[in-house]
Amino acid sequence: MPESIVPWYIDAVIYGVDVEKFADGNGDGIGDFVGLTEKLPYLGELGVTCIWLLPFYGSPDRDNGYDVSDFYAINPKVGTRNDFLQFLHRAGEQGMRVIIDLVANHTSNEHPWFEAARRDHQTRYRDYYVWSNDPPPIEAGATSIFPGEESKLWTYDDVAGAYYFHKFYHFQPELNFANPEVRWEIERVVDYWLAFGISGFRLDAAPLIIGDNGLERANPRDPHGVLRDVGGYLQKRRPGGVLLGEVNLDPSEMSLYFGEGDQLGLLFNFMLSCYIFAAMAKKEAAPIYEALSLLPEPPVLCGWANFLRNLDDLDFSRVPPELKDVVFKAFAPEENMQVFGRGIRRRLAPMLDGDQRRIELAFSIILSLRGPPLFVYGDEIGMGEDLSQEGRNAMRTPMQWSSERNGGFSTAKAETICQPPISRGPFSYKHVNVESQQKDPDSLISCIKRLITFRRRNVIFSQGRFVRLTADHPAILAYGFEDAGSVLLVVHNLGDHSVDVEVSLDAVHCERLQDMTSGDVFEASTTLNVKMAPYGYRWLASKKEAG
Repeated sequence: MPESIVPWYIDAVIYGVDVEKFADGNGDGIGDFVGLTEKLPYLGELGVTCIWLLPFYGSPDRDNGYDVSDFYAINPKVGTRNDFLQFLHRAGEQGMRVIIDLVANHTSNEHPWFEAARRDHQTRYRDYYVWSNDPPPIEAGATSIFPGEESKLWTYDDVAGAYYFHKFYHFQPELNFANPEVRWEIERVVDYWLAFGISGFRLDAAPLIIGDNGLERANPRDPHGVLRDVGGYLQKRRPGGVLLGEVNLDPSEMSLYFGEGDQLGLLFNFMLSCYIFAAMAKKEAAPIYEALSLLPEPPVLCGWANFLRNLDDLDFSRVPPELKDVVFKAFAPEENMQVFGRGIRRRLAPMLDGDQRRIELAFSIILSLRGPPLFVYGDEIGMGEDLSQEGRNAMRTPMQWSSERNGGFSTAKAETICQPPISRGPFSYKHVNVESQQKDPDSLISCIKRLITFRRRNVIFSQGRFVRLTADHPAILAYGFEDAGSVLLVVHNLGDHSVDVEVSLDAVHCERLQDMTSGDVFEASTTLNVKMAPYGYRWLASKKEAG
């Protein structure tokens, strides 16, 4: 693929931020855009090229901001419009793009559209939502997204005198995307935020936007046409902008969301994430190879956003039960670590027992595959979780900047902090923080920074031909990229023992390879013989690439 047509997001390094939990710039105990702006140099040094912001809109905040009451407002607790604009300006100066969450599936029941809809049967807003005057039929197997917390899909509203449909919580009524006016409203929201200079959106719950909305008349006649419309509108208003889709479906269905490259530019790689943890639990490479073979090939200009953990539960509902059981036994053996029997609500580091070798190994995998790597705040230093918190808040503890009070997150009194920082145990901010790791060249953050640098220097990851390699040991994951005589091979040892491994190089041509981390040089022709440390990894480049 010629370099000139590779879109920016294919080579991006994406960093997810919950503004409220990242850095408090005004001392009120809540993270804000002032604090985030102050920390932009840190993200620049880390190698981040794109910041993904979780919802910061006007909201009653009953669901981490996903219950939006005003798509055009910034929640006052995280700052003002000027604070947001200053953040965007400074991010641009640092060479970082910004994408934001687009919550288009539902609104808060406090949104003016819903308030109007429930009070006036004749208003155009009535058809912005899905209503039934009679008790709606309950389809077999139909459940809420949160089956352990929300048992109903329909809730009766006394003011409206009718039932409204919701796949999420009862305070999040579903928008009716069969109504062209709803699609027009969402395009207005897209237009508004693009005008500030953002580079795209993470589309929340994409399959539900175009899915079965309770009644036949409420289902879009051309579901994927809706996504084409939104994607087309984005490209018209911001050429090169991206829609990053939250799509967790069977592999055979996921390619539909790329379309012919005219719908979503990136999809979260949920399957790979699940299979990486299966491989680490089993200490075998086979699950990752299986995931790579199951995933459909994205169209040109599209890709998979590869991640280990995001700030929701790690959902295993789309993988074989035996694979889920292996991962749960290894990484979520206690009930409070699990969500609805389908997911895991844990951070990366504690899942891997805080073992830096294993954390680095996991990062090496997502940083060395085709498709942009995505990780969330705090995972680069190995932050832990607080399982005493409800739901996803277990993973959204305040960022740990230093060993000072409140982990350097805020100067406010402890009782006014939006959520208690982790102050006890091996993942306490006294032991795990940015400041101490930045001083140590062998720390987790220093190693991840080096890997990101290698990744960004080598366009072969996006422009080269991907090659799966074979090794003579089941714990070894090996693959590579080849482009115009340049070769880059990546070898991982998922096992807990040293391995002298032979990797077959029948699929590539190279004679000498250099380890980009250690500088070691290896002779290679038809095979590569290399010693791999427990949980070790090597990025091996031909001299042309390594230089």
